[in-house]
Amino acid sequence: MTRTRRWLGAVLAVILVPVAALSLFLVLFDWNLIKPTLNARVSEALARPFAIEGDLDVRWHRDPDEPGWQRWLPWPHLRAEQLVLGNPEWAEGDTFVALERVEVRLALLPLLWKTVQIPRIDLTAPRADLQRLADGRNNWTFDLGSAEDEDAPESPWTLDIGTIGFDAGQVRYDDQQLKTQVQVEVTPLGAPIAFSELMGTTDAKAVAETASAQPQDYAFAWQAKGRYQGQALSGSGKVGGLLALQDAQQPFPLQADLRAGATRVRVVGTLTDPKNLGALDLQLRLSGDSLGNLYPLTGVALPDSPAYATTGRLQADLREPGGARFRYQDFRGRIGESDIQGDLEYLASTPRPKLSGTLVSQQLRMADLGPLIGADSNADKQARGETSRQPAGKVLPVEAFATERWRSMDADVSFTGTRIVHSEKLPFTDLFTRVLLDDGQLSLEPLRFGMAGGQLRSRIRLDGRQAPLVGEARMSARGFKLKQLFPSVEVMQSTLGELNGDAHLNGRGNSVAALLGSADGEVKVLINDGRVSRNLMEIAGLNVGNYLVGRLFGDEEVAINCAAADLVLREGVMTPRVLAIDTENALIGVGGQVDFAREQLDLSVTPDAKGMRIFSLRSPLYVRGTFAEPRAGVQAVPLALRGAGMLALGALVAPAAGLLALVAPSDKQPSQCEPLLKQMRGGR
Repeated sequence: MTRTRRWLGAVLAVILVPVAALSLFLVLFDWNLIKPTLNARVSEALARPFAIEGDLDVRWHRDPDEPGWQRWLPWPHLRAEQLVLGNPEWAEGDTFVALERVEVRLALLPLLWKTVQIPRIDLTAPRADLQRLADGRNNWTFDLGSAEDEDAPESPWTLDIGTIGFDAGQVRYDDQQLKTQVQVEVTPLGAPIAFSELMGTTDAKAVAETASAQPQDYAFAWQAKGRYQGQALSGSGKVGGLLALQDAQQPFPLQADLRAGATRVRVVGTLTDPKNLGALDLQLRLSGDSLGNLYPLTGVALPDSPAYATTGRLQADLREPGGARFRYQDFRGRIGESDIQGDLEYLASTPRPKLSGTLVSQQLRMADLGPLIGADSNADKQARGETSRQPAGKVLPVEAFATERWRSMDADVSFTGTRIVHSEKLPFTDLFTRVLLDDGQLSLEPLRFGMAGGQLRSRIRLDGRQAPLVGEARMSARGFKLKQLFPSVEVMQSTLGELNGDAHLNGRGNSVAALLGSADGEVKVLINDGRVSRNLMEIAGLNVGNYLVGRLFGDEEVAINCAAADLVLREGVMTPRVLAIDTENALIGVGGQVDFAREQLDLSVTPDAKGMRIFSLRSPLYVRGTFAEPRAGVQAVPLALRGAGMLALGALVAPAAGLLALVAPSDKQPSQCEPLLKQMRGGR
């Protein structure tokens, strides 16, 4: 028995003495002696100057945070002070990253299966200088091997880092590609702030359920100042204290309030799996002067708009195989004085990212659509940061479409306006459109308005790949009830008349004014069973119309049997093939032209009396001048020639057959237009 004990004691001595000697060596060894070799090896591996300028030490102690029996084992804690990693030669300045102190805790047992496991790294007073040149070179990418090493066997060793803790620090970011220069300072909070305190209890609970883990408290505050995409940038916020790299499900809390120019972005939520930039789950509040201003900030091509503000949940899957996917869900807000809500998804796919979703406005203010085509006032343009101005005396919008943005992304977004707020001049009731953007080609298919008991259906296509862009519009108006078109005109409430029409236009140009100024096409309109009076013209705000009605009819209210228009456009000049109004006591013809390029009017209005009436004393009238300032008057021609206009009209009414397709009896009553059109085409 004694011999056995002696034998076991010898074996233990053989084992423990080397272990004890090694432990004593590790404890007493001056690790600063290996700094020159370590600095040289790291510098060679990173192709950057690296140095530990302070003390290098290894300390052993137990860690109560470790599970089970491992908490009783001593763990090596590597501590290095005053570390500096330099910049590549082309970068500005000598230092890429500097740290006052780094503490690394190393797990020993995983070394047996060739895993370097570092449960935690603590960084004290980090300073970083991040730079990227216009040619794409950046100082945070390291060349760790040349092409000739591609066939070298893969290393059997793996690196596993658990969490990263950090302290107060500074980051400077200078990116010539993004035109961005930002300084960020991180400081510890006086006391931790619970995640639910900023997120809200209900939303914080939802985040925890999604991530299957409770987010940590906020531990640090940060401040940022600089410029982004040429705009002044400032911001502040809070973050957590431990960045969990090993546990992909541990949410890292984020909170930010950023301003870039007039755009403000506020977020609160979490980042998960930061090692791989895995996912974001944020409450996002977005506001600014115009949605169009988001393009230089985000790369998302949105239309110009009045001032806006939205709130919703932004979720991002940053590792989707087809590209990072961002979802702005159940957001609500306002654009101008219109409400907006819906869901949008942005997929960072190739060759172009794509925006898709559904938007709804329960109460849409018609004036809020003006910036889409540059039809808002100069004051509104200035408010949304637009530099272009509408010239004095020009009515058609001259603001150019931003076609250079259309090829940066694709889109498929549906928009519904369930109720439209407007003046009495525009009796729209609702709106639906599907916006399609495909490699620079913008389509609204369909663009549909509910209007005066009927519908205005349109299909608009703009090809932004060509310079200038090529546009095409097809429109169809059906069933517009005249009494709903003019709800404030008492005499109209007894009419059963309708308006129907078709239009097909093509043009070239980068604005509404340029498109119409070059347009080719035709417009056909029929109105039957209406009434006209000075009162109607005054409500419509048509001073010229008020003058003409007074000249033609005096102060009477006159029944309109039929009004027919068949107009043709050639290179922006519109002329009537047929433009006639059949009233109870006269047939009125209109001739001349409208020049959209010059915004000029040159029209003649010729009445032809039915029987011996006061109209036999009327002379032909004219409408001339510009769209902004039209003028009306009596033509200085002999009364004997007053019928010449109608005689000329008779030669032009042969195309009236094309208007018969628009004849639609209202409320099962016979149309007053059909007999007139048949008479015009000689079909008596």
